[in-house]
Amino acid sequence: MKRLYALAGLVAMATPLVTAAASRATVDTPPAEAAPIYGVTLPKGYRSWELIAPATEAAPLDELRVVLGNESALDAYRAGTLPFPDGTLLVKLAWKQKPSPEFGPATVPGAATTVQVMVKDSRRYAATGGWGFGRFVNGVPVDKAQHETCWGCHQALVKDHDFVFTRYAP
Repeated sequence: MKRLYALAGLVAMATPLVTAAASRATVDTPPAEAAPIYGVTLPKGYRSWELIAPATEAAPLDELRVVLGNESALDAYRAGTLPFPDGTLLVKLAWKQKPSPEFGPATVPGAATTVQVMVKDSRRYAATGGWGFGRFVNGVPVDKAQHETCWGCHQALVKDHDFVFTRYAP
């Protein structure tokens, strides 16, 4: 039941949280370098994109997550279009879960953990189903070893959904 409260709370607060974060920053700070292997960077303005879906991750990560998408991603989700068109960008924001100080059964975001990016470019990323991947902590890409795990999971588990785990939350 606690997870249900957490998920409902995350959905309710996702848009204001993203909007508040976007209003504090006038310019996105680019990462010091692009993600290894795929060369993906943090997309400009992603913090003000629309919500595609919330999610939770059980132990050991124990995270609250929100997936945002650019206009191409939202159009494809709303139309049920697969494969996603080139130019689709998906961004997952993740935080550690912590109990709400105001409402005990609820869980709220704690410390930020990662920002993960998927970029659809069927020519550039032909070897990985048309997708490039990036993982960032505090705007800096994580090491190559972590990026090597992205494609394997997506290929093994969501091949029939154009290698994308997230489903649209209408």
